[in-house]
Amino acid sequence: MSGAVGVSGAGTDGAPAASDWVAGLLNIRGEGDVFVARSEVGPGERLFGGLVAAQALAAGGATVDAGKAPQSLHVFFVRGGHYGVDVEFRVERTRDGRAFDLRRVTAIQAGATIMEMMASFHRPEPGADWHPRAPALVFGNSKAKGSDVAFGDLVDIRTMEGDSSAFALPPFWIRTKRPVGGDALTRACVLTLISDFGPLPIARPPGVPLRPDIGYATSLDHSVWFHRPYEPQRWHRYEVKSLNNSDSCGLVTGAFYDISGSLIASTSQEALWRL
Repeated sequence: MSGAVGVSGAGTDGAPAASDWVAGLLNIRGEGDVFVARSEVGPGERLFGGLVAAQALAAGGATVDAGKAPQSLHVFFVRGGHYGVDVEFRVERTRDGRAFDLRRVTAIQAGATIMEMMASFHRPEPGADWHPRAPALVFGNSKAKGSDVAFGDLVDIRTMEGDSSAFALPPFWIRTKRPVGGDALTRACVLTLISDFGPLPIARPPGVPLRPDIGYATSLDHSVWFHRPYEPQRWHRYEVKSLNNSDSCGLVTGAFYDISGSLIASTSQEALWRL
């Protein structure tokens, strides 16, 4: 495989091509099992981890049969990356099965590994469709968040009335400002990007104020399980709760619901907080 690869363009389901901004974010160039992407700008000084994870999922998915969709991903952030520098994604075809494919993707920048991902892809099959009832949360009790949050020019975010921080603190409502077409891989990549917006501030130790000058914080790892079809341009609610703080690390879990209360995806993340 050579040239531009993609998660943009029309999918096998006949959906329209992905919007230009998604094509720009997830544009990867590849030959064989090695792909390259470059992100010129983004939130913060370091390359946003959710973006690298989304690009890695796109690279892994480019080597998988079109009949299999992302089932889960598990990422370890090894070191910080930089904007304006190529990131190379090396894909290892760990397993090709009838129902599941497994890919290992290593992200390398300037000769150093910045991220490792294991991603599973599953051919849809019939089975039980159940999840616990979603917690009640009224959309009308939220407020629009400004464009100063991560990728605020690309997404609409509505946080709870009590959130006066410069961040988007879960629970919040989120949707893309422009339609996203393409196949299940494209939409899973967008969800991967968005799923990294809220966990880090929730993982902070209890009682620690949420200010940029409080200590040092960074994500150590991140996981996503894709349960049901995702439509990025529709409103979804992201819930994140803290499970543990110890050894300077905070562990959180998250749930991504559509407006009807269906569980679309589950997440987990551990973050380092040095105060």
